[in-house]
Amino acid sequence: MIRLIALVICLWSFGAAADVPLSLDGQAVEGGLMFGKTDAQARVTLDKKPVLVSKEGHFLIGFGRDSAGLKNLEVTLGSELIRRDINVVDRDFKVERINGLPGKKVTPDPKAIARITKEKALITDAKRTSDSTPHYLSGFGWPVIGRLSGVYGSQRVLNGKPRRPHYGTDVAAPTGTPVRAIAAGRVAFVHAGMFFNGKTVLIDHGLGLRSVYIHLSDAKVTKDAYVAAGDVIGAVGATGRATGPHLHFGVTHNATPIDPEVLLGEMPR
Repeated sequence: MIRLIALVICLWSFGAAADVPLSLDGQAVEGGLMFGKTDAQARVTLDKKPVLVSKEGHFLIGFGRDSAGLKNLEVTLGSELIRRDINVVDRDFKVERINGLPGKKVTPDPKAIARITKEKALITDAKRTSDSTPHYLSGFGWPVIGRLSGVYGSQRVLNGKPRRPHYGTDVAAPTGTPVRAIAAGRVAFVHAGMFFNGKTVLIDHGLGLRSVYIHLSDAKVTKDAYVAAGDVIGAVGATGRATGPHLHFGVTHNATPIDPEVLLGEMPR
């Protein structure tokens, strides 16, 4: 079930910047993620913003839901400079209508809003740092196999009220179905029951790449534990704001939500 990172684009620069190797794998689409490799001493920027480079020269570039257009990648090594334009392709996203949710879960009362604010702060704190080791090189696999019940980027209408887009993938499966880590990494956060998310596990895969697993019926890992790709980290449930048993899992690069389906490829059957 573990899918190795597939090569989509490979750029090796010669001539004036012959001493600056650069390779890029991945998909330059909204919600896509690109895997870079260069000299470990190189400085990398995307649209003038610094990109973290590991001691082996690995780096990541993520593109959000509404990020279509031309991006400028620069790699500098000493006096040598490579510039590459990356054209991020626009996508059309679905509208999802979900009815039957308890009113207090759609429009929380002041007490619930205070709780939600505190829980968001916990997640933010867990994301303040990221491992500099690219654990994601272990490869990727789906956390659970089942029916896709929600997709990345869709505009959500809850009980008839428009809400923010859905930044993750939902897989319907029976309660108790094992949930596996999509890649190797360190468990950065575990919570027994958040207002929206229910039981939650967050894994840091290195260089700002993280995956989150929510609505779990059980969490099988503890904070700071190391997990290998495919390790069981929890079980499918319906905790938090959920209408039935399913796994919601999301992927982010730093603060940018990534489309899990683009990253993982087609779900195995």
